[in-house]
Amino acid sequence: MTLSERDLKVIWHPYTQMQTAAAPVGIVRGEGACVYDEDGKCYIDAISSWWVNIHGHAHPYIAAKVAEQLKTLEHVIFAGFTHEPAVELAERLLALLPSNQAKVFYSDNGSTAVEVALKMCLQYWYNKGEQRTKILAFKNAYHGDTFGAMAVSGRSAFTNAFEKLLFDVEFIDLPTADNISELRSKISALSSQLACFIVEPLVQGSAGMIMYEAAYLDDLMQHCREEGIFTIADEVFTGFGRTGKNFASDHLQHQPDIMCFSKGLTGGTMALGVTTCTQYIYDAFLSDDRLKTLFHGHSFTANPIACAAALASMDLFTQPETVQNIQRIVDHHREFAMKLQGHPRIKEVRQTGTIIAIEWETGNDTSYFSNLRDSLYQYFLSAGIILRPLGNIVYILPPYCITNEQLGYIYSTIQQALDTI
Repeated sequence: MTLSERDLKVIWHPYTQMQTAAAPVGIVRGEGACVYDEDGKCYIDAISSWWVNIHGHAHPYIAAKVAEQLKTLEHVIFAGFTHEPAVELAERLLALLPSNQAKVFYSDNGSTAVEVALKMCLQYWYNKGEQRTKILAFKNAYHGDTFGAMAVSGRSAFTNAFEKLLFDVEFIDLPTADNISELRSKISALSSQLACFIVEPLVQGSAGMIMYEAAYLDDLMQHCREEGIFTIADEVFTGFGRTGKNFASDHLQHQPDIMCFSKGLTGGTMALGVTTCTQYIYDAFLSDDRLKTLFHGHSFTANPIACAAALASMDLFTQPETVQNIQRIVDHHREFAMKLQGHPRIKEVRQTGTIIAIEWETGNDTSYFSNLRDSLYQYFLSAGIILRPLGNIVYILPPYCITNEQLGYIYSTIQQALDTI
């Protein structure tokens, strides 16, 4: 039996209607920007395997560092104990982040990093004796699939079954020149109730790579600070070079109080989540009263192997070659966006850093579940490219090691699809 056949007998896949979905492609190895199936067919991973793989598959440097760590310490309980990879990763990460970030809390993935951030904010006010229990978020947001993360995400097909179980959240539009004053007024009216404001800075990924300007987010963050409302930057997707800078928050003048990371943190090698916060948030949990403790943890908190993978990824991320590759991708995306301008099948082309999104003109059918989405996905897959459209939106989010030739092939295949589908 093939991997695909064996899989169908025993596995339930994410975001997949198992009754109607095509059989999964069995992948046996990866190298650089490509993965290879059981028959040896090469697929260019143009979306970095759900946005996690920033240096390429099976990177020998990361593999060597992980193997080295496996021979030293695979895991140890992180309550009452610590270890070198966790300490070094926290030190190095804080050195890259905005200067107000002071403490690192480890978890498992992006959703749990967000859960930790929300709990930090809510319990901060609880510890201070203030009843601030509402959270502010953007419409169409996506912050994860655990319950807290779902609650602060835009209501959609992903959350419908759990609607009555999600806590109340105030949702606002993305800021623009036209609505910024109205948004500030709304925040002021709610300020005594708001514990925090959570954002995907600059790009709402799962919503369809919706992009907005840093200046208006800056304005809202400044206003929140004036009103005593904490800001959480969910950089799970946008962190580690995706927007052209180290972090999306590096485009801002005002810095968040809390930041969330995962995905590119380990170069896509291991599951790891990080939530960082300011000293004053951390200090609110310091007390002789043990009930003011942050009661959150995971069995694999700060797993040494995952931390070793993150340290290796950071070594690669900070090399001049990676910085040059990020800029190279930015430049090529910009050129491609210019070529697509005016195409009758395109509603809009959006680009921020290494992220480019092409929105097909489809009239009113822009659903995530549209037939166009399935047709595009299969078209690109048959051409040896992994692109996973968000409804009528095709986006490219490649590993930084992708070659110019591979990018060119992706671009030309999208142009063919525009003329074919």
